[in-house]
Amino acid sequence: MTENMRSLKSFFVYGCLFALTFGNNISLSVENELFTSVSNNFPEGGSAKKIMSFPLLYTNSQKSKAHFDWVVIQNTTESLSLSQITNDNVKKLITLLSDFRKGSRLQNLTLANMSVDWSAFIELLQTVWHSSIEYLSINNLTQLSDIEHCNFIYSNTSMKALAFKKVLVTDLYFSQDNLYEIFANMNIAALTIAESELIHMLCPSFDSPFRYLNFLKNDLTDLLFQNCDKLIQLETLILQRNKFESLSKVSFMTSRMKSLRYLDMSSNLLRSAGAKEHCRWTESLTELDLSSNQLTESVFGCLPVNINKLNLQNNQITSVPTGIAELKALKELNLASNRLADLPGCSGFAALEFLNIEMNLILTPSADFFESCQKVRELRAGHNPFKCSCELQDFVRLERQSGGKLSRWPEAYRCEYPEDLRGTQLKDFHLTELACNTTLLLVTALLLTLVLVAVVAFLCIYLDVPWYVRMLWQWTQTKRRAWHDCPEERETILQFHAFISYSERDSLWVKNELIPNLEKGEGCIQLCQHERNFIPGKSIVENIINCIEKSYKSIFVLSPNFVQSEWCHYELYFAHHQLFSENSNSLILILLEPIPPYIVPVRYHKLKALMAKRTYLEWPKERSKHALFWANLRAAININLPVADGKRCGERG
Repeated sequence: MTENMRSLKSFFVYGCLFALTFGNNISLSVENELFTSVSNNFPEGGSAKKIMSFPLLYTNSQKSKAHFDWVVIQNTTESLSLSQITNDNVKKLITLLSDFRKGSRLQNLTLANMSVDWSAFIELLQTVWHSSIEYLSINNLTQLSDIEHCNFIYSNTSMKALAFKKVLVTDLYFSQDNLYEIFANMNIAALTIAESELIHMLCPSFDSPFRYLNFLKNDLTDLLFQNCDKLIQLETLILQRNKFESLSKVSFMTSRMKSLRYLDMSSNLLRSAGAKEHCRWTESLTELDLSSNQLTESVFGCLPVNINKLNLQNNQITSVPTGIAELKALKELNLASNRLADLPGCSGFAALEFLNIEMNLILTPSADFFESCQKVRELRAGHNPFKCSCELQDFVRLERQSGGKLSRWPEAYRCEYPEDLRGTQLKDFHLTELACNTTLLLVTALLLTLVLVAVVAFLCIYLDVPWYVRMLWQWTQTKRRAWHDCPEERETILQFHAFISYSERDSLWVKNELIPNLEKGEGCIQLCQHERNFIPGKSIVENIINCIEKSYKSIFVLSPNFVQSEWCHYELYFAHHQLFSENSNSLILILLEPIPPYIVPVRYHKLKALMAKRTYLEWPKERSKHALFWANLRAAININLPVADGKRCGERG
């Protein structure tokens, strides 16, 4: 570092913050009253710290004059930042900038916190226009007043780009053209006027060299550049956060911009063109940003045919209609934050490679998306309220087969419904094949039903269920008829001590042994036998039921012949039903002959159960035991019954 550099400290220039970018071995000298040292924080020799800025203070003191080589400043400074510029010091700033003629290294100038009137602003701008400066940025320009017409000289300039941010015009009454024509006719490539409450901009008076225009966050409306044919070189137009309403008028605005490639209309008040409105876009437009507007699905009827990238994020689109004009060149489509309920198809977007549908209302995306959109390399579908169901599982399965086309998988893909799965990542959601395959489910259900029917049918046949159902039906029908036909006999009166059930093949023993021994002697027992007590005209079932109900006991003479008799089975069934319905102990089993288990039919499972659980009387072969047998049997059925109409034991009713 030279001796002059060691003496260079922090300074203020006319109250303006002064920032310089230097080359190597800078030496500064000034012949007039520009600078004075006010601090001692300059980097020492050998330090790696770079020189970034120097606050310089103007003073009238002759003793504080510094001797710098100002010519060296002109030849080494590339960027200059000044602030706090007012009408009081703007003349001296103009004098300073006048020294940066063409050929000097200064290319970038930033002016901040300016408060000057119109004439001083124009003089400063004219000075910059004819200097070596190529890029001028002015931030926070206030008190811009006394606006009037001026003859600005645009020729012979190095300027390429001009940017204004937060310009405040304090004049209430002035000609708008005097303000706008200064900017509209500038012969530079890029112009930015942002956050300045700009309400209009004139069409240039001649073919403009503008290639970049940025009017961010102003108050521009649909009247901008209508019928303007002078912006033939314009490639980028940014109109974000203004007050445009008609998409159709925006399309006509671009129709004469033959070179326009990028248009940003985001965060406006745009609504879709109606059926009666027509759209005419420039054919050169390839990128269009329409995000954060009020567009619906009808917007797809008003889009540039050669569009390559389209941003429709944060609108009111519920679907992508079919039958629209094909956008054959469209490669990137952003539909995030809309109201879509399903993935759009690619029938109108044959070249689509990127699709963003995050934060919509998609519950179950269509599984055929990847089939219809085979050129899509990246799909963003996260942050939707996914309903974890079979349809969604098909989509997840296709994701695994697609080779990672789902962007931000799996973090952004979670179940929203049902509630018990809320928050579960889709990769962790699984359902069985049987639950999701309707055909397989139906076949399985049919097979299970057939197996169940077969099992039930086998059991019914094996257990003779139809026979029991038929008997139960007959019993209920008999009871019903007895209830309606003989209301005077609703209260059952016992008329017999016992009802005898036996096989016809065992009738000799019943008639020769059982009946005589029970009906003779003192304390005679009145027996009910089908041959003498069944009432003619009634069905056999009705007679069996009536006899069982009017008898205190039911005696069953068991033998191999008994189990082979159908009517014996009826009688046993009804007596057993009576046993349970009246909660009584009315059955008496007499085993006349041993019954081998293998000859008992399956439907006689009640007989098997009764013989296994209940005590039965076995007819003894020895005559010496017969007396005891009859005594036990009499004791089992002993009961006092009234003898009706003077009838005696043994007489037929």
